[in-house]
Amino acid sequence: MIKYKMRSHEFVPETGKASRKLCLSPVSNDDLGASQLASCKSQGLRRREGKKSHKLGSSPDSRVTMGGKKIKGKKYGGKIPDWGTRS
Repeated sequence: MIKYKMRSHEFVPETGKASRKLCLSPVSNDDLGASQLASCKSQGLRRREGKKSHKLGSSPDSRVTMGGKKIKGKKYGGKIPDWGTRS
């Protein structure tokens, strides 16, 4: 008979807004679910990755690369567009 051990952070629901405590915990991005990680990044509590850039203002010089920055999404009062609600 095999017994499995679960850590407390591994048994967290996958849906909805991730808690501030979870987002600021030392749990690695790989150990978080995709939804939780996206929520943490959108809340501005975890760093974004990659070379994607967005215009955050009206001037041509306002284009910013997202990688390595903690920038909030529009849902949480930031300037990054919410692509899921585009019309």
